[in-house]
Amino acid sequence: MTYHIDFSSVAKAEADAAFLILSQFTTGERAQTWYQGLINAIVSLQKMPQRCPIAREDAFFTQEIRQLLYRQGKQTYRILFTVLEDQTIPTVRILHIRHAAQKTIGEPEVED
Repeated sequence: MTYHIDFSSVAKAEADAAFLILSQFTTGERAQTWYQGLINAIVSLQKMPQRCPIAREDAFFTQEIRQLLYRQGKQTYRILFTVLEDQTIPTVRILHIRHAAQKTIGEPEVED
């Protein structure tokens, strides 16, 4: 089965922001290669998205949240998504694109 890929506006903005940050620290060509690799990783979710593990954010939401890790060089990003089987066309909804070091979405704040 082939799934349709749908990006949330937040995920698009996060991907663009990551690209802009990366382009400040490397060449434009390397940043473009990183971005194209990110898109290719996301497109791979058209086939068997359930191969990816449940994300740690899953504990804080009612929908099942999965993650695909995208690593190029020293940087690892987590592509957070949900699989919508109940759509006319089964869909993978990309929710967030986050650096692996970022705090878990939905996790309660810990006070010092």
